[in-house]
Amino acid sequence: MRKVFLLLAMLAGVLLLVACSIGGKEPAPCNEGGALFFDDFGGEQDCGWVLYNQSGAVTSVEEGAFRISTSQPGQIWWSNPGRNFNDVVITTQARQVSGPNDNAYGVICRYQNEENFYLFLVSGDGYYAIGKYQTGSDQIVYLSGDGRFQPSDVINQGMATNQVRASCIGNELSLAVNGIPLVSVVDPTFVTGDVGLGVSTLEPGTAVVEFDQLQVLAP
Repeated sequence: MRKVFLLLAMLAGVLLLVACSIGGKEPAPCNEGGALFFDDFGGEQDCGWVLYNQSGAVTSVEEGAFRISTSQPGQIWWSNPGRNFNDVVITTQARQVSGPNDNAYGVICRYQNEENFYLFLVSGDGYYAIGKYQTGSDQIVYLSGDGRFQPSDVINQGMATNQVRASCIGNELSLAVNGIPLVSVVDPTFVTGDVGLGVSTLEPGTAVVEFDQLQVLAP
């Protein structure tokens, strides 16, 4: 049974890749259908996501999905599209493709930089948590569940798809999975920032997760 684990923030060098990934051009608005931001990863437009291959972690757009893979246990890797929002509701379809079920994957909101942001995570073995990184610590601080992941039967385990819904509205942060609210916490640390997608493995092996239909809406 999972109790507590620490995820190290690992993004060294990725900020240097932003200009290369975008190629110096402004990314498309990607705000179809009245959304603040939307990406179905169909390849028709560049929405600004950072793509990289380093230290056992790879981000790519493949077959209509955004794929993140990592083989570095205990380290979370992520990508952002380079936007800035206030209050948002983020939804995405996240599918574990392969790798250990003892993992963590989900969405990011109010991303300031590689040391300051919120995470909304689920795992392949049926656990969930809301956490944050903040300057002064390279380890995640869990805001929910008395500082640890909590189990839930609503999370589809193993190689399956979960709809992850994260709400960042005022000081309230909420996580729902597959349409079922799981937890809400209050934290005033960050009020604006980028969104993102992240993946980690907590045991040896390569965790591969695909994300699709990412939508950012005003509450």
